[in-house]
Amino acid sequence: MNKPPILGVIFDLDGVIISTDECHYLAWNRMAGEEGIPFTRADNERLRGVSRMDSLAIVLERASRAYTTAEKDAMASRKNAYYVELINRLTKEDLLPGALQALHLLKEMGIKFAIGSSSKNTPLLLKRIELSHAFDAVADGNHITHSKPNPEVFLLAAKKMGLSPENCLVVEDADAGIEAAAAGGMMSMGVGYASAHPSADFRAKSLADANFKAILWRDAS
Repeated sequence: MNKPPILGVIFDLDGVIISTDECHYLAWNRMAGEEGIPFTRADNERLRGVSRMDSLAIVLERASRAYTTAEKDAMASRKNAYYVELINRLTKEDLLPGALQALHLLKEMGIKFAIGSSSKNTPLLLKRIELSHAFDAVADGNHITHSKPNPEVFLLAAKKMGLSPENCLVVEDADAGIEAAAAGGMMSMGVGYASAHPSADFRAKSLADANFKAILWRDAS
């Protein structure tokens, strides 16, 4: 049975194009510390690809008391303020290895590419790394109701590129993103942490190791 051709690639932003793991960790750790809530780097790993409020719910699993909705909203806003303070220090020098090369290659091959990120800070991040106008489409946390593993953000990115989900490849570093790609009927490439996910169709340590030519010109058998 022939496999559908890949006509578009949807990249997650955090952990694929640029790493903001340390910024997220420091921001969550600062907020949690102010509340007396234990928060470790292992806890931070659980927040990969998860929306801000869902991440807060995970952080609060170790809280000693219950919080009201208003308190939760204030905590999420405080964490985001700390995070924005940190990402405002990022530059194009913080792009992950292979990111620019991958985008240039896809452009040369005539393949569309988009961002599919649950982060509401996507516009700021793209501005900081000077890639605001590099993508054919951007779908992010400002445009969706459900975060990954719901496929909404990827389906929106595909729609904005004018492509069917089956013609899209998602590049993700989070398990939730790989699961979202599968739920949306898309192929996926797991990079970094997500390269071990059993549902990933392709795997690479990073974009620097991703062989897009081999994937895009793969056998249709």
